[in-house]
Order: sequence, then structure tokens, then C-alpha cells
Amino acid sequence: MFINRIVVAPSGFKECLSAPETAAAIAEGVRRALPEAAVDTVPLVDGGEGSAAALAEATGGRLHNVRVSGPVGAVVDSHFAMLGGPGARTAVVEMAAAAGLSLVPHELRDPGATTSHGVGELIAAALDAGARRILVGCGDSGICDGGAGALTALGARITDAMGHPVGRGGSALAEVESIDLSGLDPRIQETEIRVAVNPFNVLCGERGVARVFGPQKGATPVQVEMLSAAMERWAKVLDRDLRVDLRTAPGSGASGGLGAGLAAGLNAQLLPRYDVMFDHVDLDGAIAGADLVLTAEGAIDEQTPRGKIPAEVARIAGLHGVPVVALAGTIGHRAHVNYDTGIDAIASILPTALPWDEALAGGARHLADATERVLRLVMVGRALAG
Repeated sequence: MFINRIVVAPSGFKECLSAPETAAAIAEGVRRALPEAAVDTVPLVDGGEGSAAALAEATGGRLHNVRVSGPVGAVVDSHFAMLGGPGARTAVVEMAAAAGLSLVPHELRDPGATTSHGVGELIAAALDAGARRILVGCGDSGICDGGAGALTALGARITDAMGHPVGRGGSALAEVESIDLSGLDPRIQETEIRVAVNPFNVLCGERGVARVFGPQKGATPVQVEMLSAAMERWAKVLDRDLRVDLRTAPGSGASGGLGAGLAAGLNAQLLPRYDVMFDHVDLDGAIAGADLVLTAEGAIDEQTPRGKIPAEVARIAGLHGVPVVALAGTIGHRAHVNYDTGIDAIASILPTALPWDEALAGGARHLADATERVLRLVMVGRALAG
């Protein structure tokens, strides 16, 4: 049996390749191994880095470049998208463009101090541009401030027991006594705001955002406990002052608790990210009739089944009985659990152990080479099967 049609449906690789760049590299590897095969590339975004640009391109919209406060306070170059076509007057705010981990220097990675203030500034800029619907993409964040910074940027007043404004960062949430929305930008009330979240991410508890993602953002074990307590305090104030209990609401922990802050303060809808972000790509239609699907992400591990792109691709491919191979920069702890989600094989793109900077610099080449190797193995298997 020949492989006539392959669908390439990857995520991007953090700090290395965007989703379109990843798809292009994989397609190059396909052409080397199977030059006669038809290749459909469907770059996928989950709300993290590259989402605004990808959706602007998919809809014929455009990016708006702005400067906002970054996660450590310094001004950074950022952007949001205004969609084209039926989505006109819809803005896509990619939180990672204002508060992403890639904007936090390694020596300053402290989620107790970083802020989502710039995300609020991006929302305000989108309103200035005439947006009446805003989609906030969550992912790749470098913060853990519960969205307090974003709300403050939009006019909310968040104070301590003395009535003084609390400082920036997740640690300051431990001092929060009240939140007052009377000064909130009035345009918010006239705007539909949706937030694309991973529903597995919650604000508080044993699987709360500080415990699960704090270490990835630079938190020490002591800081994780402090941030967890601060999130509990934040959730209590949101419940008391705004009458909304978001401690364990699906997606409340998205992007360091930004989901909770926007839901409580802006009356935003928290929606499963693939229900929202895949609105503009027909992944199901692309996979139907394919012989093989290739997906990819920077890391494949035990967290992948909890709402990551390769797992969602495998779910859709399973509906059509199409096998899936996942390419990964790293294959992590208990990666084998992904075989139960419909991923049929996992392959590392690295031919040998490399320093981090070298691995990043050669990302596209490694992807293309690994794809060629995988497909040649697939063809050997098919030949042996007769």
C-alpha cells in the first residue's frame, strides 16, 4: 500500500520555530522521502506564541504592532491581530506577546514578580483599533499573577488592607484585600471577550497553576507554596467581591491564572482552546482521506494528553482511522501514555545530544531530517507487511 497523501499538522517549537515554520520543515522531509506524495500542511496554534500572526494570515487580516509593558516591567515590542473576512472587528490578543516566558530573561524568571499588565494594555489597544470582539489566546506565559496586572491596566483597583494598590506579580496577591471595578474601561461592557484556555488548567488546589507550572517559570519549591497560597487568597477575594468562584473552574489557571482574572473582572468566557483556535482551519476535513498524519511539538511527555496539540490531532485522526506519528524536540517522562490517546509512534528529532542553543539553531534542519528518517522506516514496514 502506498502513502499517497500526508497531512502535516504540527504545533510550533517554543523559542525555536513557529507552527508554519515547523510545518514547512516537516513538509521538506516528506518531499525527500516521498516526492510523489501529496502534502497538506495545517499549522496549528493553541493560543500561545505565533497565534495572532497565524490567525491573521488564515483570515486575510493583519497584525497591529504596539509597545506595551513587558512581564518584568520594561517596555517590549508587541502586537495583536485584527481578523479579516467574517471575523472583521475581531481582535486576537496573544498574551505571550506581552507576558510570555520568552520575554523574561533567564536570570529574571520569578513568577512571583512578573506581571500580566501588558496583556491589559494589548486589550486596550485592540479596543482603540475598533475591536468589538476580542479573543485572548493563553499559552507560553511567564507569569503567575492571576490576571491582576491585566485588570489593573484596564482600570481595576486592587488594594491591600490599608487601601493601597498592591504591587505587581503573583507574590503581591497574598496582600489583596479588595478589588474595585468601578474604574474599568467602559468599552469592556460592550465587548464580547473570549479566552482560549486549556480546560485542564485550574487556579487552585493540588493541580493548581502554581504547583503545576510554577517550576517551569522559575519558581523554587518555597515559592511554589507561597504562590499557591497567594492564588487561594486571590480566588477568595474574587469570590467575595465579584461573586464568582473560580478556584477549580476549567481554564481558570490558564496562563498563570489570567483566565480567572479575565473571567471574573471582564466577564470573559473561558472556552476550550481548540474549539476556538481551530475555528479558522478545517483540520477534520484535511485529515479525512489522508494515509498518514504527522504532528509535532517541542516536548512529548505525560502532560501531552492534557490538552496539547498532538493529542487533539490524534483524537481527530482517530475518528477517521488515520495513523499518527508525533515528532518531538524532547521525549519526556512517561511519554508512552500518549499511545493511549491515538498517537501511534513518537520520534525525537535530535540525532544526538546537543547544547540547547545548537538544538534551537538547527531546529528546522533536525525536523526535516527526522521526518525523512521516520518515513523511510514507515515504508520499510509497509514493504515487509506486503
